Amino acid sequence: MSDLQAQFKQAQQDVNGLAERPDNATLLRLYALYKQATAGDAPEERPGALDFVRRAKYDAWDDIRDTPTNDAMQQYIDLAATLKP
Repeated sequence: MSDLQAQFKQAQQDVNGLAERPDNATLLRLYALYKQATAGDAPEERPGALDFVRRAKYDAWDDIRDTPTNDAMQQYIDLAATLKP
């Protein structure tokens, strides 16, 4: 496991262990960066208009389309670090 991957895994654990839940915009950003880092670009098909939560998650993920895996991991790590008390 590379150092970046180890830091990414630690950042995930840090986020999951936060005492307070981040705001929705931050949660969407974390979700998008996590998905980009672990699954690559969002699929072409967008969720239906009435599926508000899935659509918001998809849009956040699609906004960072073409971000390289390592960049997404680093951005996730950096954002998670700002959330630590």
